[in-house]
Amino acid sequence: MIYRDSGHMVTSYRADQQIFPVLQDRWAVLGLIGFAIAGVPLLADEYVLRAVLIPFLILSLAAVGVNILVGYCGQISLGSGAFMAVGAYAAYNLFVRVPGMPLVVALLAGGLVSTLVGVFFGIPSLRVRGLYLAVATLAAQFFCDWAFLRIKWLTNNSISGSVTVSNLEVAGWHLNSAADNYLFCLAVVLVLCLGAKNLVRGAVGREWMAIRDMDVAASVIGIQPTSVKLSAFAVSSFLIGVAGGLWAFVHLGSWEPSAFSIDRSLQLLFMVIIGGLGSIMGSFFGAAFIVLLPLLLSRTLPAASGLFGFELSTAANSHAESMIFGALIVWFLIVEPHGLARLWSLGKRRLMLWPFAH
Repeated sequence: MIYRDSGHMVTSYRADQQIFPVLQDRWAVLGLIGFAIAGVPLLADEYVLRAVLIPFLILSLAAVGVNILVGYCGQISLGSGAFMAVGAYAAYNLFVRVPGMPLVVALLAGGLVSTLVGVFFGIPSLRVRGLYLAVATLAAQFFCDWAFLRIKWLTNNSISGSVTVSNLEVAGWHLNSAADNYLFCLAVVLVLCLGAKNLVRGAVGREWMAIRDMDVAASVIGIQPTSVKLSAFAVSSFLIGVAGGLWAFVHLGSWEPSAFSIDRSLQLLFMVIIGGLGSIMGSFFGAAFIVLLPLLLSRTLPAASGLFGFELSTAANSHAESMIFGALIVWFLIVEPHGLARLWSLGKRRLMLWPFAH
């Protein structure tokens, strides 16, 4: 009876446009953010921060970028890993070649370079769609893989393409520990996801969704498909590029082009599909599913095999993880094709009707 949207009177247009119109939602989100800032660094150990929380935050940001393009604008893309690589290597070149380059400026500039590349490879979306567009964006993946392996200037003349960054600092704050890296990633993700949420619920987001639902009807009512599709590619590539810079600088520290292979693009696409297309919250759910499930399987499979009287080898355990992981994804897509965000919304709806819901 305490979770209700009724009784919250809206007296202004600004109040009507709140991201979380229900008071309990606002307090819950503020409490969650406060716990993430103050509680998690105190309670979580270094392994949890480095292996779980930091990858989760960065991949969530990248999944939000993919969701803007695929979920909100309906333009399928298989080049997300390439845009992450562009953001990472562009930020790296600025960071090592420009004396005194601030880390935040380098990451944002890497996102802008990724925006330019994303818009360039998004031009085919003006003429093709569906699987043809997926193949066109896949070309970005293969081109970037080739460029970062063959053009030595992009990797600061590294023979293998592997590069390293160290001594990261933000306005005098040295990122020396896992907690520092986590808090920095959390700050960047919160700011950029808040901006993305405001975009998708405004005029720009409505244009994206109109193109997604029926581009011919959208053009009839005055929406320009050319600018709308390219703007979706631009915003999506920017967020993915910044996520790529965070993945390289903060999470890996030392990386090579294979860190942003086609597997990364497919992983981000799975996150969006599992989490829920057209949902910012669903991007976080999908990232949590993809990041946490392999870790859970790696812990439970050896214990389960011991209970049945046999032990799996390391190779067999890895293959079993992949098989179970893939089977769970297929099962989940059959049971709930609209993603975890749909389950979340259904749960909230039932909670609003409780105890009268059947």
